[in-house]
Amino acid sequence: MSERPIYLDYNATTPVDPAVAEAMLPFLTTHFGNPSSSHPYGARTRAAVEEARRQVAALLGAKAEEVVFTSGGTEGSNTVILGVARLLRSKGRHVVTSAIEHPAVLEPCAVLEEEGCRVTRVPVDADGRVDPRDVAEALTPETVLVSVMHANNEVGTLQDVAEIARLAHERGVLVHTDAAQSVGKVPVDVNVLGVDFLTLAGHKLYAPKGVGALFVRSGAPLPRYLHGASHEAGRRAGTENVLEIVGLGKACDVAKARLSSDPPRFEALRERLHEALARELGEVRRNSPRERSLPNTLSVSFRGVAA
Repeated sequence: MSERPIYLDYNATTPVDPAVAEAMLPFLTTHFGNPSSSHPYGARTRAAVEEARRQVAALLGAKAEEVVFTSGGTEGSNTVILGVARLLRSKGRHVVTSAIEHPAVLEPCAVLEEEGCRVTRVPVDADGRVDPRDVAEALTPETVLVSVMHANNEVGTLQDVAEIARLAHERGVLVHTDAAQSVGKVPVDVNVLGVDFLTLAGHKLYAPKGVGALFVRSGAPLPRYLHGASHEAGRRAGTENVLEIVGLGKACDVAKARLSSDPPRFEALRERLHEALARELGEVRRNSPRERSLPNTLSVSFRGVAA
């Protein structure tokens, strides 16, 4: 037990990439200005925040002005789910999600139920996949939002978010996806997915913990979540976390450069692990679908062993 264990928990968190740490260092030791200040110290940090915004947007295929920095995935998902549902109450009080969402989605949905909103949790198949037709069947004239994750953090299943968004938009329903597990591991383009809102968490793609971003499509209705000064284009009050925002921007830049090489390498390692487990341990049930799944994620069960 004194030896360092092999770390296979990258869906929980990743280490900080050395290039990310290097990019952050000057903002820990030298550049300390408030990005809302008009003097040169503030201008330097403001430029760094806006450069990071462009880097995040480039990875997502978004416009820079559509990116809002947050404290992480939980804040982003709460902001959308609670904000949209409360804002559009006069239109309807129904939200559709899936049964396998992260607590950052399921818990705000539960809060909405306490406030009188109806929430439909669409089931998944044996591979953990949501059938877009089930989402479409769950929609009613009262539905104001659909929230389905892009990739599952336990088994790695990739959902057909683009088809879900298409079907929801045909009914005039807004769509959010929690893409914390997929951004940086597979290509994620908000225009291909067609979503109105997307959440990402920095610490899932080699940035530090405590920073994330929320994509808000231009024109999508979303009220302010934190009230105060006019930071983040008036969407989220509070002085920006410059140090970690710089880290997130650099991590997105690095991820974009590696998107053609990393997924095949991850997938080869995943299959090597599965083959070795099956060879050495015999009866191993694979819970992760091989196709349309995160390349880095393998879930297995062993007979007679509780998870």
